[in-house]
Amino acid sequence: MSVIWHDLECGAYAEDLPLWRDLAERYGNPVLELGAGTGRVTLPLARHGARVTALELDRELLEALQARAEGLQVDAVHADARDFELGRRFALCIVPMQTVQLLGGPEGRRQCLRCVRRHLRPGGVAAFAISAQLEPYELSVGAPTAPLPDIAEIDGVVYSSQPTAVREQRDGFVLVRRRERVGGAGERTSSEDRIRLDRLTPEQLEDEAEAEGLQPAGRAEIARTREYVGSQVVLLGG
Repeated sequence: MSVIWHDLECGAYAEDLPLWRDLAERYGNPVLELGAGTGRVTLPLARHGARVTALELDRELLEALQARAEGLQVDAVHADARDFELGRRFALCIVPMQTVQLLGGPEGRRQCLRCVRRHLRPGGVAAFAISAQLEPYELSVGAPTAPLPDIAEIDGVVYSSQPTAVREQRDGFVLVRRRERVGGAGERTSSEDRIRLDRLTPEQLEDEAEAEGLQPAGRAEIARTREYVGSQVVLLGG
């Protein structure tokens, strides 16, 4: 079931793909992606000639990625972005969709940065997408700019995922969605899904990276859309 929800809520996002392709062309092979999910970024890169190692913690998502990557130069690895050792180095490491803000605060990020540094070739670059500021809202009290629900029908079952809130906390943000599933006979189930993003600025990430031996190497922007927040991409050199 996690594959369906992941694809429904993340699979349509494509605004960042040109940037990852450009970086892969600039820095070459091999490429490491952290938090690869079901292959939203990995598969397009591989189809454009990249040799990608896709690291993912959720086994169900990883199995879906492996099935979809048949015939492509993709190595799917089950591991935590905070603790991995692959025994090889990469020209480029990419970390899309605020994955670095899901690691449980500064210590989790430091662990990830250490792993990334060990796996970069000399002259290699790591690229982390972050969202430093989100606009809080509550759908229940009326939010005219709230995103529309993501909806899909699969094998006669309708799945709907509606963003209902972004709640600001002192050290992060909580993103809330209402997930509904309607079966062929009209039976309906509903649940609430919450994701917490650590508060993080580009400057803070660069400072943490320097402490782990990575140097600032530039920044890029991914524009926001009605459905998705924008991102700043922090580039770090080994």
